[in-house]
Amino acid sequence: MQLPRDPSNVAYALVAAFPTCLAGDVQSVLAVMPKARLAPMMPFEVEVQGEIVAIPYRLYNEEPCADFERPLSGTQQMILHCLYSRHHDGRVRQRHLEQIAASGGEPWVVPFVVHLAGEYVLEIIELIGRGLHGLAVPGSTQRRLYGEFIARNPAFFARTERRVVSYWSCYYRWKYGAFKTYPGCVLLEAFRAAVVEQVGAQWPRHTPPPLVDAGEGTA
Repeated sequence: MQLPRDPSNVAYALVAAFPTCLAGDVQSVLAVMPKARLAPMMPFEVEVQGEIVAIPYRLYNEEPCADFERPLSGTQQMILHCLYSRHHDGRVRQRHLEQIAASGGEPWVVPFVVHLAGEYVLEIIELIGRGLHGLAVPGSTQRRLYGEFIARNPAFFARTERRVVSYWSCYYRWKYGAFKTYPGCVLLEAFRAAVVEQVGAQWPRHTPPPLVDAGEGTA
């Protein structure tokens, strides 16, 4: 589904990617973003702390110059980086992901990062793994945020798991013969540990177990 190309509808679509309490901040960010040649496409819905948000799958706005970004508050800059992590150019996504991956305290950042874990660019997956330092620390704020998000969005995480397996099998199996050695698998196991800690129980698996050999149970 492609959203209508009416500018007011596009603005509404991007505001809808964040909790309603951030609507004013998102509008401030949109004011510095160049107009898009295409509307944002195929939004996916997730729940963030009890509120449904609709995040665009792809964004086509050019990046604003640094002079326009500079007056934005810290929260507004984080919103901008989240939006551009959905950019159609993988290099742009990676640049802005670098700014949000290590963010430890904002639950609305989490779905942008988790969705990128299910995409095909290996460098982005590796960047997430390096950036989420707190994910491996039991009881950390970052681990709690990711565990809580996954617990609230089981179908979204299941789709992410299947995409990781599919992209490994299609593009990276030649390099990582066993799924357990693929950086995407390592990242998924860290996410799984976070949600298990959060809910206090095992979590459904939609990937090959990390100890199986290549070729067994792949999707």
